[in-house]
Amino acid sequence: MTVSFPSPVLTIDTSTPTLVTGVVYRLADGTVAATENTVVNTRAHNELLMPTVFELLESAGTKLSELAAVVVGCGPGPFSGLRVGMATASGLGHALGIPVYGVCSHDAIAWRALHSTDARGAAVVNVLVATDARRRETYWATYCGNRRVAGPDVGPAETLQPDVDRVVAHPAIAQRFPEKLQKLAAVESTPAVPSARGLVAVADFAQAPQPLTPLYLRRPDAKVPAAKPVSAALRWAEN
Repeated sequence: MTVSFPSPVLTIDTSTPTLVTGVVYRLADGTVAATENTVVNTRAHNELLMPTVFELLESAGTKLSELAAVVVGCGPGPFSGLRVGMATASGLGHALGIPVYGVCSHDAIAWRALHSTDARGAAVVNVLVATDARRRETYWATYCGNRRVAGPDVGPAETLQPDVDRVVAHPAIAQRFPEKLQKLAAVESTPAVPSARGLVAVADFAQAPQPLTPLYLRRPDAKVPAAKPVSAALRWAEN
């Protein structure tokens, strides 16, 4: 992980059912430390996000006013989940007068896998990251080392056939993969969830933060109702 980032950084990710919050520090000796507070398998991101952030800051001994930046995962993910995390990050950045950096959540998951204890010292590997897109589909991206080579995209898990060495996926998604990918997912220990360190690691602090762009990858479930036809009698009366 690069150490050229403002410190401390608040991280937020609501792209998966697991709510991820963290504070990442750059220590005096150049090392990086992180405190995380996560809520596993929840759909209540809207209700839990800020209480979770306040609990995190208290456990980390950090005040909101001390934060130097916010990093937020921009998906891919469902519309409602991403909206909560990104709107909260944007609001905090505006209120505190600090920059907000958006990152691809799958990039952070891949970073976590490639820097896990099991991966240290290993050769460069190809990794598939897959998360739940609902509607029996999956959000996916593939990586060669730290470089994303395909995706993110969305589609049926059954049709994926990338040539990879590791598969990081939620078990419910993995069981719908072709057999080879199922076997790779079964032996993987890294969860398909970003870590605080991973979110900071894939953020580009050398550039000015860009407007947050959610990676929905498809139209939201909510649709504007179609206009109802006006009867001929009413049109005649108006004339």
